[in-house]
Amino acid sequence: MPVDLEPIAHATRLLFAVPLRPLQGARFQPTGFPNLGAATYQTPEGTSLLVESAQSMANRLEATCWAPATNDVIEELRGVSHVTVERKGSFLTDTTLESHRLNSVYVEKAEGGRFHEALATEIGVSDQRPVDRAKLIRTLFKYDIGSLVHGVFLESIDGRLRIARALSAFVEADGVQVVASGGVKIDRIQPGKEEGQGSSEGFGNVPFARDEYTAQSITLYVNLDLAQIRGYGLGGPAERLLVLLALYKLRRLLDGDLRLRTACDLVSVERGAIPAQAPEGFVLPAAAGLEHDLRTAIDACQDEMTHTTVTFDDALKKAKNARSADQAEDDQASEDQDDPESGAGD
Repeated sequence: MPVDLEPIAHATRLLFAVPLRPLQGARFQPTGFPNLGAATYQTPEGTSLLVESAQSMANRLEATCWAPATNDVIEELRGVSHVTVERKGSFLTDTTLESHRLNSVYVEKAEGGRFHEALATEIGVSDQRPVDRAKLIRTLFKYDIGSLVHGVFLESIDGRLRIARALSAFVEADGVQVVASGGVKIDRIQPGKEEGQGSSEGFGNVPFARDEYTAQSITLYVNLDLAQIRGYGLGGPAERLLVLLALYKLRRLLDGDLRLRTACDLVSVERGAIPAQAPEGFVLPAAAGLEHDLRTAIDACQDEMTHTTVTFDDALKKAKNARSADQAEDDQASEDQDDPESGAGD
């Protein structure tokens, strides 16, 4: 049976509030931010905690549609638009993986900058007139459909070329308490440290503190901006494709792996039907139905989308800021506290 989108045909937002719980035990590790740590805050109900940000969730939703073994989108989504970047004849990256999608530096510098120049021409960028939003939307749909779902800011072309996220998600925990613990990185050969011998060299035992949390409730909040998708003006088939794609990403996320970090392995409390918070009565469709309808929707829009491969020939440069010895020690001490806050932008 086709996925019935009629219950949301006149809604401006599709909202979900999905209860989660730790897969085992009660503790979990939230995302962390440089020079801040975990983001706790006060609400009328008590202390709450940001478990996963909208930026990171955008990356995770994109990842549900990627097949690392083939360096391509999963078989069910073959035909959707995205840009693959190669270097020296081998796969380097893809807009599906890049936090800034089409504004990734590897895409910007591809072909000596000529690909971005071609994008600017196709969008019709000019500093003498306003942005033609219709051209911008059609160009994004043609080259990278993920930019219309997760947002993009093509500031490297023109600071006015910005699309907000149509699909946004984040994870919060309420009624939280700190679980303080710690450990030691063991050096079984030279456990002690000589003066001036920093752990940045890898020697010595390194004790460290560790904060995890328990919570009365953990919730994944999802907001699909249906009004924004309709406002793209792409027409019925493309609108249906974008909505189905967003729902499919959410379904794969909930049916698949919610291991956000080594010590943050979550699972949906409601493993079957996932009812919408609004509008009432809509239920997240099953994966099988979404896959079938997505294939039909992709085929219907095939002439409007392309998979582009470009080449990045520049030298791969290291990050500007070198790590200090203290930072290196922190890295050694908390090597199991992986996956810090990501930096995906709109």
